[in-house]
Amino acid sequence: MNGSAITASGLRKAYRDKIVLDGVDLDVRTGTVFALLGPNGAGKTTTVNVLTTLLTPDAGKAVVAGHDVVTETRAVRAAIGVTGQFAAVDDLLTGEENLLLVADLLHLPKEGRAVARRLLDRFDLAEAAGRPAASYSGGMRRKLDLAMTLVGKPQVVFLDEPTTGLDPRSRRTKWEIIRELVADGTTVFLTTQYLEEADQLAGRIAVLDRGRLVAEGAPDELKRRVPGSHVRLRFTGRDELDAAARVLPGSTRDDEHLTLRVPGDGGVRSLRTLLDRLDTHSVDVEELSAHTPDLDDVFLALTGDANKEVGTR
Repeated sequence: MNGSAITASGLRKAYRDKIVLDGVDLDVRTGTVFALLGPNGAGKTTTVNVLTTLLTPDAGKAVVAGHDVVTETRAVRAAIGVTGQFAAVDDLLTGEENLLLVADLLHLPKEGRAVARRLLDRFDLAEAAGRPAASYSGGMRRKLDLAMTLVGKPQVVFLDEPTTGLDPRSRRTKWEIIRELVADGTTVFLTTQYLEEADQLAGRIAVLDRGRLVAEGAPDELKRRVPGSHVRLRFTGRDELDAAARVLPGSTRDDEHLTLRVPGDGGVRSLRTLLDRLDTHSVDVEELSAHTPDLDDVFLALTGDANKEVGTR
């Protein structure tokens, strides 16, 4: 998979005296999941609205599916699908009728019914296909909304907090659908408040704070930028713990639990060096576990005032 499905350079957007986007640059590769994270008010939804032609940027340039979002809005809209934070379904229509309506709007009358049936099955909505959408639960409405987005087989799908309100099972079902989309070559631009979701799905993650990108990279790469990686060693007795503490200066011991916490970067090379050092001094380890920061730690470090310089670009 080559090329970029989305590029943006110097995107700026302000409302009166409030700057919402302050020079945002993006490069999203075709056939990948790209996650945009950030606290409330960081500018995530504004970014999506600019990239989907719902807002015009004050400055900068953005290209989606090969088309400029300002000068080629119709071509951009024909190439994308959008699922927002709130389900955009017609409560008076049944689930199937909502899908058929979208098919009609996209001028797909012949294959519309077959597409609707396939999507209803895919989203576990077949049994509710003939019921009015008003009777659907919140999770069912969210699934129907995404199904409606996929009727036209878009090249790029924007998912703005797509699993809000879903139970864990429905969320994982949606994750599988997203993975299937990417396997078929679709590009997914995801914003989410669930950091586990970004970790599970995204090949690259960008962190937005106060309208600026403060970090970007693969999930594991971002985790390594945050201090806190360590190896926890447990020993069978006090003698082994004492010996290990002498061999590994800078470690933190816990005499009650016979453990030693050794700072590190979480990498295989540093772990191998650690074990070789213990082996050289004939120190036996009963149990070993490696701990690295998760995306929660990354998020807090990158968007917290006290650590604003961590991983900045």
